[in-house]
Amino acid sequence: MKKRILTIFILLLTLSILFSSCGGKKAQKTGLENPKDKKELKDFNVGYLATPGHVLYFVAKEKGYFEEEGLNVNMFLFTNSGEGLNAISSGKVDVGSFGTAAPLTFISKGTDFVIFGGQQTEGHGIVALPEKAQEFTDLNSFKGKTIATVRLATGDVIFRAALTEAGIDWKNELTINELDSPAAVIEAVKKGSVDAGIVWTPFIKLGEKQGLEIVKYSGELVKMHTCCRQVALSSNIKENKENFVKFMAALIKAYKFYLENQDETVDIISKYAKTDKDIIKEETYGGHIYSIPDPDKEGVVKFWDLINKSGYITSDLNIEDYIDTSIYKLALEDVLKEYPDDEVYKKLKADFKE
Repeated sequence: MKKRILTIFILLLTLSILFSSCGGKKAQKTGLENPKDKKELKDFNVGYLATPGHVLYFVAKEKGYFEEEGLNVNMFLFTNSGEGLNAISSGKVDVGSFGTAAPLTFISKGTDFVIFGGQQTEGHGIVALPEKAQEFTDLNSFKGKTIATVRLATGDVIFRAALTEAGIDWKNELTINELDSPAAVIEAVKKGSVDAGIVWTPFIKLGEKQGLEIVKYSGELVKMHTCCRQVALSSNIKENKENFVKFMAALIKAYKFYLENQDETVDIISKYAKTDKDIIKEETYGGHIYSIPDPDKEGVVKFWDLINKSGYITSDLNIEDYIDTSIYKLALEDVLKEYPDDEVYKKLKADFKE
């Protein structure tokens, strides 16, 4: 009897080993369970905004992907892009993704920034009181109006570029008031001190919940325009490139999680963007914002052309000199070595253009 029990036990153990070693696709680990080689983590400071657009940061932090890559990431909250970029410039934080308009403006004025990765595409909108919203039938309807925006916001530049393309002189044919935050823009619209306001997620849906109407999304003005790009000082990248590669590898893993785990991703975002989860889900997965780690070099170059043509800045710099795609490329190669058969990562590789 004992011999029979022993035989059955050995058989079950053998089957268990076989199934665990031949069980199909390799499951993605979380760094909380598997920090890389248990090595000492390197400190890395990241600036962020309280928006679903920064979802890759939040997921990488909460799911342990930064730790898995050997980084001890400290998160620092900012109100707007200008604040965040000033912190990067002064060395207070290593990296942040504060739109596309803001870093390009800083670069045009001589700041030693490099764009090396992506995070958010589209994700801005124009809101107004219902009675005002009816007046905005096309871009010509904005003539003579007063529009509130956030200083250095990407959506603001997209709006001005669209007006310019339509032959409207935004400097003289309407008034644009630059405020400090999207919350301030929403309040100005609600009070009626401006005719409409340009904000980013989650303030688009927050405004709608507070009685405003969405006039237009930024993607309707310029489809798939870049927004939050990963930015750092070029000197920092030169000295610590390995850390930036690890950082991007963590964001790539976070991207897969964000695609495949909507409910938990919403829960994670809600820890950083303090608003209702239904709003977060609609903003994050509603089709007007896309969170992609690819730096999208072509998109940044296109934005550079738009921002100059609109008259927002004037610069003859070659913006390609300020875009480094090698970090993302190396990070993606590292992740694919770990998960060579993963369809999400293979798609990122197929879409990537140096």
